[in-house]
Amino acid sequence: MTSPPTIDVRTRVAIRLGTWVLYALGATWRVTVHGRQALLNRAPEASRVVLTLWHGQMLPLLWAHRQPTGVMISEHKDGEIIARIIETFGFFGVRGSSSRGGTRALLEGVQVLRHGADMAITPDGPRGPRYSFAPGALVLAHRASAPIVSLVAHVDRKWQLRSWDGFEIPKPFARVTIEYGEPVMLADPDVRTAAARTDEFGRRMHEALARVAALAGESART
Repeated sequence: MTSPPTIDVRTRVAIRLGTWVLYALGATWRVTVHGRQALLNRAPEASRVVLTLWHGQMLPLLWAHRQPTGVMISEHKDGEIIARIIETFGFFGVRGSSSRGGTRALLEGVQVLRHGADMAITPDGPRGPRYSFAPGALVLAHRASAPIVSLVAHVDRKWQLRSWDGFEIPKPFARVTIEYGEPVMLADPDVRTAAARTDEFGRRMHEALARVAALAGESART
C-alpha cells in the first residue's frame, strides 16, 4: 500500500481551522433531502451502493450525507488534504483515481462494498472535464454487483470557485436541496459493456441536476 503524502505543520493547522469553519458554516444551511429514506431503511445485509456525485458539489453533498462511506480520493497532496477533512465528517478515503492508483483503488472499493459500506465516486474527478462521466463508477458497480445511486444538489446562494470543477460553497443560511436517485443495477454481461455506458449515466446525472433544481424551486414557493 502506498503511504499517504506528508503534510507540513502549516497545512495541518489550515485543515483544522478550515474544518472548524466548515462545521460552523454547514450548521447554518437549510438542507432538504429527497429520496434518501430507502437507503436509511436498508437492513445491514442489504446491498451497498455506489454513490456518484459531481466533484464541484462535494461539499454540500458530503455534509448532508455524513454516513460511514468510502470516498475515492486522488493520491496527490490535494487529495490527502480532502481525505483528512472528510474523515471528520465520518467518511474514509480509498486512495486512487483514473490517473494514478486506479486499479488498486477499484479493487479496494469492491472490498468496501462487499464488507457493508457504500462507496462514493466523483465521475468527473479528479481533473475533469467538469460534468464528464468517467467509467470508474460503472466498473466498480459491475464488479461488486452493487447498484448506482446518483447524488446531486442545488444551492440557492453560493460562492463558486474559478476551478475546473466550479467548486460550490453554500453561503451562510443557503437553501440546499439534495436528491438521491433511484438505484440502478447494471445487468451488463461483462465489465467492458458496463464501462461503455458513460454517456447514459452522464445524462442521468444531468437530468438529476435539472430535477433537483425544480424541486428547489417548488420548495422556495411554498
